[in-house]
Amino acid sequence: MKKLNIDFDELQKAMEDTEREAFDYFLDRETGEIVILSEDILSRARGLLAEEFDEDMDNYDEVEFDEVVEIPEWMEDEIELALDILVSEKERYERIPERKARSGFAAMRQFTEQLKDAELKTRLLEILDGQGAFRRFKDALENYPKERKLWYGFNAKATKDEIRGWLHSLSIEEA
Repeated sequence: MKKLNIDFDELQKAMEDTEREAFDYFLDRETGEIVILSEDILSRARGLLAEEFDEDMDNYDEVEFDEVVEIPEWMEDEIELALDILVSEKERYERIPERKARSGFAAMRQFTEQLKDAELKTRLLEILDGQGAFRRFKDALENYPKERKLWYGFNAKATKDEIRGWLHSLSIEEA
C-alpha cells in the first residue's frame, strides 16, 4: 500500500459532484493531489487528440499539428495537464468516481433509522420512497437544525468510509 496525504474534504466534494457538467476530478496517485479540470479544458484537449493524435504514438509530445492551434495563453498549462492525464500519464492519474446514488440513499436510510424523534423518523422514511428523495430529505431537515448538523456529520463519515474503500482498491492509504 502506498501512503499519501489525501485531502478528504476535496475528495468528498469531487465524489459528490455527480453531474460533472462543469468540472471533472482526478487523483494524482504520486502526490495525493486532487486535480480539478474544467469540462471546457478537457473538451479542448480531447479535440486536439481526436484531430492530431495517432494512437500508435507513445507520447503526445511527438504530435505535429498541420496548422497552429489557437489556444488562449491562460489555458495552455491546463490543456497540457489535461493531455498528460488523458494520454501520457494515465497510470499516474485516476479519475475520481461520482458517489453512487445507492450509497447516498443507504446513508440516508441508516441515519433515519437511528433517529430518536419518531415524527421526524416517520416523515424521513416516507420521503425516501420515490423520485427526488435526496432533495426532499435535505429540505425536510431544514426545520431541524440539530438533526441536519448530525446528518451532515453522518454523511461525511459514510463518504469518508467509501473514499477509504476506493483508495484501498487503488492500493493507496492515507498517510
